[in-house]
Amino acid sequence: MTNIAILTGRIARDPDTRETKGGTNVTGITVVTDRPARDKDGKTYKDENGYTAKESEFHRVTCFNGLAKTVGQYCSKGQLVSVQGRIHYTQWEDKDGVTRYGTEILADKVD
Repeated sequence: MTNIAILTGRIARDPDTRETKGGTNVTGITVVTDRPARDKDGKTYKDENGYTAKESEFHRVTCFNGLAKTVGQYCSKGQLVSVQGRIHYTQWEDKDGVTRYGTEILADKVD
C-alpha cells in the first residue's frame, strides 16, 4: 500500500519557518489548487467573464530539515510549486476538551 500525494498549485502566503526545541527545521506552506466548479447536475459552467468557473482548495504542506530551509528561503506567496509527499492525519483535544482533526501533506519534494 502506498500513500503518495502530488499537488501543483500556488503558495497562498509566505512560508512560516521555525525550529523545534530539538533543532529540527520546520516550514509550513499553504498550496492552493483549483478545479472546475460544477452545478447541481454535475456540469461545469462559465463565470460572468466567460471563463470556466473554478473552486479553490487550500492544502497545508509541512517540510522538514533541509527541505524546510530551502522552501523557507526560496519560496514566496504566489509562486507556482509542485509538491510530492504523503497525507498525514492528526487528532487532538482543544482547550475545551473537544476532539479536533487535521490533515496535511508531509512533503518529500518541492519544485
